[in-house]
Amino acid sequence: MEHLFGQDWEIIPAGGATGAAFFAQHEEQRLFLKRNSSPFLAVLSAEGIVPKLVWTKRLENGDVITAQQWMNGSELKPGDMNNDRVARLLKKIHASDPLLGMLTRLGKSPLKPEMFLQALQEDLDEEWSRNPAVSDALKFLTEFVGDVDCAEKVVCHCDVNHNNWLLTEDNQLYLIDWDGAMIADPAIDLGLLLYSYIPVEEWEGWLEKYGIHLTDNLRLRMKWYVVAQSLTSIQWHKNQKRIPEMDKWIEFLKSLFKNS
Repeated sequence: MEHLFGQDWEIIPAGGATGAAFFAQHEEQRLFLKRNSSPFLAVLSAEGIVPKLVWTKRLENGDVITAQQWMNGSELKPGDMNNDRVARLLKKIHASDPLLGMLTRLGKSPLKPEMFLQALQEDLDEEWSRNPAVSDALKFLTEFVGDVDCAEKVVCHCDVNHNNWLLTEDNQLYLIDWDGAMIADPAIDLGLLLYSYIPVEEWEGWLEKYGIHLTDNLRLRMKWYVVAQSLTSIQWHKNQKRIPEMDKWIEFLKSLFKNS
């Protein structure tokens, strides 16, 4: 990475699971660098959903390095997720034809509920599937898999955790970390956000800010995908031996059925 810049630049790993992200700084110039990020990043930048893409360079070894503006700011806190701007930005993402067109050109196929369920059943440990909470969740997913397919398929972020929302010092809101994006039912994003951060009695108001009405069908679709995402997270944390995080997801999964 250093040979892209002069010796006056400081290159610092930005952390993350892949080790492919870096910060670069020289006096007042600051950039966020990433190795082999998707061409999708250029469209996200053009749409104003992530910080501006400054340049893209291909190295001799074939790696592609992208540089974005390094924005000073802070992650949203859980209580900030009820802000009107969060709902409006998520709606802008879901309604974006350029984003959908780019993911389609990159070979992404729309996710269907039966595909999600099949992948879950294949990935879950057999022993783990006998856990009462997990077993009940799988029964729910299987019972309603035929009732939750939606004709509307949009670009979904799939990890709308408050940590992925960046509010900059100049009051710009961005949604970052798009590695898990897919074409799917918007209920994938809506459900996890509402169940995680918004009291049930405020769902209708939040969805009005987003631009749709809360229907029984939407309730079912959101719950179905939140249950499926919870099982995915439980298995992932178990594989990583991150037991405290796994236990939190199990409790979250149980809460989905207590409050229904």
